[in-house]
Amino acid sequence: MSGPAGARAARDPGLQPERTRLAWRRTTLACTVASVLAVRMALHGGVSAAGVVLCALCCACWLGFLLVAHRRIHALAATAAPAAPSPRRLAAAVLCTGALAVCGTALVLLDRT
Repeated sequence: MSGPAGARAARDPGLQPERTRLAWRRTTLACTVASVLAVRMALHGGVSAAGVVLCALCCACWLGFLLVAHRRIHALAATAAPAAPSPRRLAAAVLCTGALAVCGTALVLLDRT
């Protein structure tokens, strides 16, 4: 079979699952650094109620992303050809990342006032 259908049937994923797993790990590390910096910024100039709330939201977003990423990393490591992630889990990862960015931005703006 020399057509596109034959190419799809004999697909060799090669190192793609490993690269994807490593990308999830890098993204998790970046979210961890962002969360630690948010906590540091919230506690830097003294503790305020808004700072504590934003800090707690950052930590909750980080934990949510960590859970989604941990499950995906294990799914990628379990088989040579892992299944595609569910749209619900991908949406959760996007929402956690976006919320972490919003909380971090709010902390920076709160620190300026």
